[in-house]
Amino acid sequence: MNILNVILKNYRSRLQRNQTTWPPPVLQRVSCYVICVNKYQYFVQKFPRGAPVNSNREENGKRNIYAPQQLVGVVGLEIHAQINSNTKLFSGSSVRFSAPPNSLVSFFDASLPGTLPVLNKRCVEAVVMTGLALNCTINKKSLFDRKHYFYADLPAGYQITQQRQPTAVNGRLTYSFLEGKKRSQVTKTVSIKQIQLEQDSGKSLHDDVRGQTLIDLNRAEGQLRVDANVSVHKPGEPLGIRTEVKNINSIRYLAKAIDYEIQRQIDILQSGGRVQNETRLICTADKAPLFSTPAFRFMPEPNLPPLIVYEDNASLPAGISVCQAVVLQAIRQELPELPSIKRDRLVQTYGILPEHSFTLVNEDGLVEYFESVLKVTKMEPRKVIGWVTNDLLGHLKQQDMSSIQTAQLALVYILLRTRVFLLAAASQVFQEMWTSSGKTAQQIFQEKDLALVTDTAQLHSICQRVVDSHPEEVDAIRNGKKKVLNKLMGLVQKETKGRADPVLVRNILQEKTS
Repeated sequence: MNILNVILKNYRSRLQRNQTTWPPPVLQRVSCYVICVNKYQYFVQKFPRGAPVNSNREENGKRNIYAPQQLVGVVGLEIHAQINSNTKLFSGSSVRFSAPPNSLVSFFDASLPGTLPVLNKRCVEAVVMTGLALNCTINKKSLFDRKHYFYADLPAGYQITQQRQPTAVNGRLTYSFLEGKKRSQVTKTVSIKQIQLEQDSGKSLHDDVRGQTLIDLNRAEGQLRVDANVSVHKPGEPLGIRTEVKNINSIRYLAKAIDYEIQRQIDILQSGGRVQNETRLICTADKAPLFSTPAFRFMPEPNLPPLIVYEDNASLPAGISVCQAVVLQAIRQELPELPSIKRDRLVQTYGILPEHSFTLVNEDGLVEYFESVLKVTKMEPRKVIGWVTNDLLGHLKQQDMSSIQTAQLALVYILLRTRVFLLAAASQVFQEMWTSSGKTAQQIFQEKDLALVTDTAQLHSICQRVVDSHPEEVDAIRNGKKKVLNKLMGLVQKETKGRADPVLVRNILQEKTS
């Protein structure tokens, strides 16, 4: 449900691959977010004052130079997110990704006359939990409205939304990231105007070959969507006329759309023009607008009563059972540990670095693996963290190891720490555990003969053969080229199939080449 964390997580992964800079261009200007719960729902937002925008830009080989402080960009985001539920917001039709078009459509979904909406309790509980997670005020009484506009994928001619009094308001999201060479933690807070429930429209399927558009009333599913509302103005003056860029589905294109739209409006104003209140698509942002912003003619939804949220069971009126009501106290108890709280707990409890806590929390299930390994091995947390975040995480990313019991992974770590085998052998154990279900780490270890060779006499014999067959390397070592010793060590490891104790091998070779 925490959509901004998902966006930031994806951006951080790009940052780690040196594909971008931090903070994202969009976050440098956006000071307020609307987090939208869209299960057929989304949220609207006002536009706060942003940071000054440098209006210098090169275009067609020419450089337009304006005063950097002359205009500032103001950005508001409507973030649409689908609630994880089995049925739709206002009907009993199932929700299933990639279902055949129009196979999950009830009479209400098709807007047949005489059909009425029935509110999905699960969706209400989800939006309340999201509001609590984002530090919102939960309105004990919220209202539904009709938002009128005409489009082919909206057969009723209106959407059911929450314009006047949404479920959650006045929230904030505090997020952190690591910055600079020292990887110091930076914490920032953004405001959230409101979170509201809204019916989703249908999905338009464009057939370019036949030149026609088909409508799927299963409803649009399966992805994040963001609408960016952008305006520019001079500091101290009223906000400018805004333009909405719709249906952006990635942080990369969101940043590009905002950057482009701010500069487009600056160019219009600097040339003496007037920005139009219009809606644009990202694919047509550099062309004509999609359409002018309509008058939605909001009105109260007559077929849905006010939505009441109760504080606790004691506040329920007579005749209302707990299973029928949405109760704040119960939802608070189900609220999971939030990412920022979890990171702080990991650092305080186990003494690990903040950057390690970010790695653990950002990977689904990795915290549970880490804590389970600690419980089984009783090892020092700061020793375990390196193995979990580097070696184990690398294997988890390469293949699905969710079926492997944590105890078995912990056993691999114990065998490594006690020098029963080396890290290279652990890779073989992981691979075998993944492909051969049911085998334990100990069984694989024995079958593959992965035990570390620690027999001194055996290693002396192998090292002697290597020294005798490479006299030039031995002379180089005796003449001061100590790094050549690594080549001899590699030859010993090759003969022992990587199972020789490297510390013991180095000592023996140093003795024989001195």
